[in-house]
Amino acid sequence: MVNCAAFESYEISPRFRRTVEERVARLERDAAQDEANVMQLDDEDHIRRQMRLVAAQRAEALRMRIFLDRAKTRPPAAAMAR
Repeated sequence: MVNCAAFESYEISPRFRRTVEERVARLERDAAQDEANVMQLDDEDHIRRQMRLVAAQRAEALRMRIFLDRAKTRPPAAAMAR
């Protein structure tokens, strides 16, 4: 069985694309900072939870990047009016 959703394409506005790109950048930056902070932790359980947070941030960033890769950016309204 073929997953049709994998081939689905979306059209998004340039503004929405920028918003998602900014969110991806923030998630990746936060993940790197949170991973660097692990060195300051002593408790094994705290370290485990911190690394789960990092993994979740990176997974969400990847999910959003895949969405952006599949999405087409709609031309700005001014370009469409011509």
